[in-house]
Amino acid sequence: MLERIGFIGLGIMGNPMASNLLRAGYAVTVYGRKPEILTEIQMKGAEVESSPARVAARSNILFTMLPDTPDVENVIFGSNGIHEGISPGSVVVDMSSISPVATRSMAIRLTGLGVDMLDAPVSGGDVGAKTGTLSIMVGGKGHVFERVLPIFRHLAKNVVHMGDHGAGQVTKLCNNLLVAVTMAGVGEAFILADRAGVDLKRVQEALLGGFAASRVLELHGTRIMNKDYEPGFKITLHAKDMKNALEAAREMGLDLPATSMCSGYLNAIVSQGGGDQDTSAMVRMLECLNSYSLSESKKN
Repeated sequence: MLERIGFIGLGIMGNPMASNLLRAGYAVTVYGRKPEILTEIQMKGAEVESSPARVAARSNILFTMLPDTPDVENVIFGSNGIHEGISPGSVVVDMSSISPVATRSMAIRLTGLGVDMLDAPVSGGDVGAKTGTLSIMVGGKGHVFERVLPIFRHLAKNVVHMGDHGAGQVTKLCNNLLVAVTMAGVGEAFILADRAGVDLKRVQEALLGGFAASRVLELHGTRIMNKDYEPGFKITLHAKDMKNALEAAREMGLDLPATSMCSGYLNAIVSQGGGDQDTSAMVRMLECLNSYSLSESKKN
C-alpha cells in the first residue's frame, strides 16, 4: 500500500516535486500560500488543505520544502503546525536547506511525539526538480531512510544516506559552498578571458574538455554569457546557506575564507535589491570590483 503523502511548500522546487509524486500515483495533500499554484496542483490531483496541521492529519509521510530555518520551525511547531495534526509512527521529511543545529533540535522534539524526522536537502535546481533528477543527501535513522527511499526515487537520480540527524544539512552546506566558490572562479576566469579579447563560448568549450570542467562552468557559465539571471536558485537562498555554513564553521572553530568571500558577494547583491536573481548573478560583484562589464558581443 502506498504511503499517504503531505507536501508543504510549493515554490520553485516544491511544486514540481509534489507534481512528480502525483504522477507516480501517490495520494498527495498539500498546503501553500499562493492560490494560483494551489489551483494548478489541485488540477493535477492533489488535495488542498487549509493548514499544515490538517495536511499532517491526512498524511503519514510529510514533506516540507521551505526557505529558511524559522519557516520550518513555524510550520512544524507553530500555531496550526504539523505537531497539532501528526500521528505517532509518521515521518517528517524536511527537504529545505537549513541549520544543522536546528534540524537536530527539531528531530529530538518530534521524537517526543513518536514521530521520526529525516533532513533531506536537495541539489539540482529547478531543472532537477522538474525532471525528477535531483541529488538528495539524507540525515536520520537508517530504517526511516529505507522506508522513505521508494518515494525519494521518484524525485531524484542520486539518493545518499549521510548519517544521523543533521548530516544531510551539513552535506548540503558543503555542496552550496562549493557551488559558490566555483562560481566565483568561473566569473573571474570569464572576466580575464573577456578582457583579453578571447571568445567566452570558446573558453567554456575548451575548459569543459579538461580538468577545470564542472556543472557550474557548463550551466552557470552559459547563464553568465547570456546574462540570464531568471532564478533557478535565488541569491537570497544561497546567501542564507552561506550564512549557515559560516555559523557551523565558527561553532567548530574553523575558518572558511573562500566561503566568507563568496558570502560577502551574495550579501552585497541582496543589499542592492538583486536577491531574486539567479545565484549566477554573483558575477556582477566581480564586474563591479573590476569596473568591467562582460561584453555583449562575446556572449553568443
